[in-house]
Amino acid sequence: MSAAAISSNLFEAARLGDPQAIASLLETAQPDIRRYARATCRSSADAEDATQEAMWILFRHVGTIRSLVAFSAWLFSVVRRECLRLARKAGLAPSIDDVEAEALLLSRSEVDLRLDVAAAFEALPAHYRDVALMRDVKEMTIDEIAAALGASRQTVKARLHRARALMREYLTR
Repeated sequence: MSAAAISSNLFEAARLGDPQAIASLLETAQPDIRRYARATCRSSADAEDATQEAMWILFRHVGTIRSLVAFSAWLFSVVRRECLRLARKAGLAPSIDDVEAEALLLSRSEVDLRLDVAAAFEALPAHYRDVALMRDVKEMTIDEIAAALGASRQTVKARLHRARALMREYLTR
């Protein structure tokens, strides 16, 4: 997506919840989302479904995107994940087992792996990213994370599980 097509003022207004700015952002981003979905998904029906889901996710989560610079990568990762989910649902994309995933990760150079892990963290929605960073980087306990976030243990565990699954998917695609 061309960052030039979206002004920083428009992005910031949308991020802060301005309904007209959100509508304008959706309208501006939609052609690029659809084009990327058509190139990534296995069928035109899946591309349309992925486009709609990405637009819905953007609408719901625009306030959590930290910067205009991260916007394109975040949005395209949403589309990529949705295309993969639809392919798996149709039985067209096999799941990678743990042995294959580990072999794939070990085949990368340390520098590339570090960059990929950082990108995977950045691609996570904020509520998953926070939990994953607290647990896997800061090495906080589940109870400490729950207290810091004001959430239940079950919520923290669910978010951590989902964050790790999303990161695994990101790193093994």
